[in-house]
Amino acid sequence: MNFNPDTFAVSCLVHPSTYLNKILLCSKQGSMQLWNIKTNKMIYTFQGWSDPITAVEQAPAIDVVGVGLQSGKIIIHNLKFDETVMFFQQDWGPVTSIAFRTDGNPIMASASTVGHVALWDLETNQLKGTLQNAHNGAVHGMKFLSSQPLMITNGPDNALKVWIFDQTDGNGRLLRSRTGHSLPPTKIRFFGQKGGDLLSAGLDRTLRQISTVKDARSCELSQGSFTKRSKNVALKLEGLKFPPIFDFAAETARQSDWENVITCHYGSTKARTWKFQNKCLGKHCLTTFKKNEEKHGCITAVALSSCGNFAIIGDSTGQVDAFNIQSANYRGTFGSPKAHCKTLRGIALDGINQQLLTGSADCTLKFWHFMKRTLIHTMSWDAPVTQIQLHRESSLLAVSCDDFSIHVVDIETRRAVRTFTGHTNRITDLTFSPDARWLVSSSMDSSIRTWDLPGGRLLDCFLVKSPTTSLAMSPTGEYLATAHVDDLGIFLWSNMTLYGHVSLVPLPSDYQPTVVGLPPTSAEQQEAENKDMELDKPIDEAIGEDSVSSAMGFKSPDQLSSELITLSLLPQSRWKNLTSLEIIKERNKPKQPPKASKAAPFFLPTETGLVPKFISTEQETDNTDVTSSKLIQFNKLQPQSHFQRILVQSSNSKNYEPLMAYLKDMGPSGIEMELRLLAPVAGGDIMLIEKFMEFLLIQITTRKDFELAEAYMSLFLKLHGSIIVSHSELLEEARKLHFLHNQTWNHIQDLINQGLCLVGYFKSALV
Repeated sequence: MNFNPDTFAVSCLVHPSTYLNKILLCSKQGSMQLWNIKTNKMIYTFQGWSDPITAVEQAPAIDVVGVGLQSGKIIIHNLKFDETVMFFQQDWGPVTSIAFRTDGNPIMASASTVGHVALWDLETNQLKGTLQNAHNGAVHGMKFLSSQPLMITNGPDNALKVWIFDQTDGNGRLLRSRTGHSLPPTKIRFFGQKGGDLLSAGLDRTLRQISTVKDARSCELSQGSFTKRSKNVALKLEGLKFPPIFDFAAETARQSDWENVITCHYGSTKARTWKFQNKCLGKHCLTTFKKNEEKHGCITAVALSSCGNFAIIGDSTGQVDAFNIQSANYRGTFGSPKAHCKTLRGIALDGINQQLLTGSADCTLKFWHFMKRTLIHTMSWDAPVTQIQLHRESSLLAVSCDDFSIHVVDIETRRAVRTFTGHTNRITDLTFSPDARWLVSSSMDSSIRTWDLPGGRLLDCFLVKSPTTSLAMSPTGEYLATAHVDDLGIFLWSNMTLYGHVSLVPLPSDYQPTVVGLPPTSAEQQEAENKDMELDKPIDEAIGEDSVSSAMGFKSPDQLSSELITLSLLPQSRWKNLTSLEIIKERNKPKQPPKASKAAPFFLPTETGLVPKFISTEQETDNTDVTSSKLIQFNKLQPQSHFQRILVQSSNSKNYEPLMAYLKDMGPSGIEMELRLLAPVAGGDIMLIEKFMEFLLIQITTRKDFELAEAYMSLFLKLHGSIIVSHSELLEEARKLHFLHNQTWNHIQDLINQGLCLVGYFKSALV
């Protein structure tokens, strides 16, 4: 169906109840059309009301629909007779959605662009009630549950709400809701040691707890009785909230006793405390320069001690102060008169309250004695510090600078132990893995990089469509959480090393990262992703599945190194019993010979004639032998078996992989039979024995399928040892094979002994 936007621009549609294969299309011009989608024909045109139609919904009555207009007018229209039954006028602007109750109450709900919902009585044609500020913005969708007094609404505030109509006046109240950030998150961190909760701060001026286990546990930390205050002063709730949070710190210690979360806000001179256990705002506000309020600067960095007793705040003037978080009492200032001469960018405190670390825009990282408030050491960088991240268990501090470099500092020795470069834009966040082996960094160049700290190399790098603003790794190492620019969602990435073997090979310096798609969080993103998939499908088909799969991940080679032995991974029953087949056959031999069956055959052979006569078994056997002896059996004239032909071809081409693949498919008995047939007395040749010895030399030299080569060599020497001794050319090959065998085994034994020695040392040494 194609329409001219100038005459009929479709704005919404509905399937009228009991109208088979028919839909009602509404336009911005105010007219409506009824179409049969099976025959693709228009059935009827409704002239409409010369006002853009913004919403349409099927009424509980058949042939009746509710139509909402841009002017705020709501019309109940009968499709069968093309007549208007009744109409209402909404004073809040265009109608965005319409819903009808189906539990027996004649109530219609209409939504507006300002977030209000009106309830209309269809019997009295009057306003029944309103739901003020149901959403922060236009109500996009609204639906009553079938035969229940429950209504579900959603809006641009990233909220899904359920309303129940159980009040005496017929009005509704909020029953439950699922909400998220209405504006993109600014910082996320895991809370606790189990990794089940996330703390997330966003541009929507909220601090939220997000559960990775059960969404029902997610909630917003309360900022006080702003709802009542907003009604009293006739302001929106968002206008009374604190400014957006851009940095916070949280600790689990003493969380049941007093506040354990501290936040700093954009343009604010106060750091505020929160109590996570009660999910509410604390009672303290912390500011620098207690004795001189005129010197107050905006708080730019905060930190909490691991014991949960002390809070440290830094501001834009370079001042760093310590407070007791329980009483908000001032405990001292670092530096004289200030810790830094420029803005504080990061604060970190070690796990035993001995060292305080501060990074600033003055290109310095300073170490302070926490109790004495004295300076211990200063490290300088070539560019201003943007942020610092401390891993307390390993005493490693990650420092990012404005020159897009990352430095890893050992706070015990106060030396930079690693420096990583590779980002091409501002570094937005850093996080350590629980064991401090990895450092994950994100940047405005849309890349997420994983650095190997022991090796000092880049392990993983990929691009995302939207730059990452914050990231955090769970204390269990199971998840990596990321927040992105202009995206309301928080994305969880699984750590693949916990679920299977992953080859952690360092990436080359010229590695070009690929773009990894994110799950869509809106209808527009879903449509764009579907279009991209359709465009990429012909390319994928042209490249091939193998190329696509190889580009998705690293594939381990068949042999990592020629210095290492590579096993075939076949079951031991396929090669371990090759030299014991005679013993196994003797053990499985029946105690008595098998007896012939006494049962007569179903069809007895007879001679042709007037009187049928049975043919004796001896006569039948004689005739068969005479007949068969006259035929030339070409298979008996074949000089070589299939195995022998593959052996000769592999020897000529010096490629023994087909021969090894053929042997892998055979069972132990078949391998023994083929090796026996190599002897001249069994129809073989000395040349075949020599070629098989060449095959064994190649396999032991390359050290591929090592256990199979050793098993085949053991069986081969057992069967043909006497033949090898009696021929000089075979004896020379045997000497080469013996020397190579001893050399390889000695090398392997040295590697095994070295590994056992290291394991024994690690088990007995005190770390």
